[in-house]
Amino acid sequence: MSKNGRFLSMILRHKPHEIGLELDKNAWANVDELLARLNKAGRAMTRTELEEVVSTSDKKRFTLSPDGMRIRAAQGHSFPVDLSLEAQTPPATLFHGTARKNLDSIFATGLEPRGRDQVHLSIDVETATRVGARHGKPVVLLVSSHRMYQDGFLFYQADNGVWLTDKVPVGYVSFGSADNAS
Repeated sequence: MSKNGRFLSMILRHKPHEIGLELDKNAWANVDELLARLNKAGRAMTRTELEEVVSTSDKKRFTLSPDGMRIRAAQGHSFPVDLSLEAQTPPATLFHGTARKNLDSIFATGLEPRGRDQVHLSIDVETATRVGARHGKPVVLLVSSHRMYQDGFLFYQADNGVWLTDKVPVGYVSFGSADNAS
């Protein structure tokens, strides 16, 4: 991710106040205000550069409103937001990438947001492996998402395809192959 992309991610997901930006309850920022605040903070970016960051984001971290006047992080906020996502039926199995050092905690309490608004789950092993590698030696866990859904847990899919849920109790988390997860 580019330097501008990393900074934009930090601002829209974690610290809008650092540049005096206020997000609405759905995590949207006015693009013109964002650009003005970035400029004032010494991190000037043009609209064209902003649109390039959005379009080239490897994980599609950002969403522009259809009219191009607002922007938000697709998911990953460290403060409560309402992304206005509709609950959806998840695939039978989703995946969670983590570091080996986190396994004791996960198998004691399940998957928890840990500083994020919700737990992030991947649709495939490759993506989960990349996510886990950011935190150390990667391990991919299987989440019995369909069983969770049948048991009343809600799932949402962010604009960038990441699946979100509030918590994954330990009984729905396992090692193994996707073939065994249902």
